[in-house]
Amino acid sequence: MRTLPALDLHAHIEPAIAAHELTALDAAVFAVTRSLDEAEAALRRNDPTTVWGVGCHPGLVVAQRDFSAKKFAGLLDATPFAGEVGLDGKSRVAMTTQVATFRSLLEILRDKPRITTVHSYSATGKVLDLIAEVRPLGIVLHWWLGSPIETIRAVDLGCYFSVNAAMLKRDDVLGSIPLDRLLTETDHPFGDRRSNSVRRPGEVGEVEMALATMHGLSKEMIRIQLWRNLRTVVSELEVGAMLPKELRSHLAAI
Repeated sequence: MRTLPALDLHAHIEPAIAAHELTALDAAVFAVTRSLDEAEAALRRNDPTTVWGVGCHPGLVVAQRDFSAKKFAGLLDATPFAGEVGLDGKSRVAMTTQVATFRSLLEILRDKPRITTVHSYSATGKVLDLIAEVRPLGIVLHWWLGSPIETIRAVDLGCYFSVNAAMLKRDDVLGSIPLDRLLTETDHPFGDRRSNSVRRPGEVGEVEMALATMHGLSKEMIRIQLWRNLRTVVSELEVGAMLPKELRSHLAAI
């Protein structure tokens, strides 16, 4: 089997970054955007190992104010990835506005399924309620801080979970997530602040090792499992043809 690169399902990267800086990461990175305008700029790129998402961050007043369901749906035509979206209980944006935006985009994603990375800080229950109401596929709960009971509910709803270094002390939660629902992320430059590794997108080795220890597997086997989990999501959503060629070749090799 060919050597698989690290898998980072949620990182913040400036759309103006030089292409060579992304290829130098030696990782498959799913780069989120926080507004539709940022997404529009990012989707003009064509990077061999980076997938750019369409996002509307619940913590950004301007992004929420300017959200357009029509524009969101149109931008999805250019990518297999949506994010960062969701709810934030500490945001300055009114929760009624956040819920309206999140419900609207989830309804679009129900009809245009995409790998979707979801923010749920201080709003885990509300996020699950909306997912249960709309029932989109491909939901990846990023930096999940829900309780073990909420985690089991999320698993029952078909959700996946992307784990970063900041989550590694939550054994109660990580132990509730089946191995076939796990993915890795950095949430660079936020979720890797306490990492003992170099802080950059794609640097998930510390998380892989922690998961390997937890599940009694080698780090290499964990990485293979992560890619298999991604392959399952991609197959379920039928978005493989939208991924960069290099990522498609990795999925085909496992």
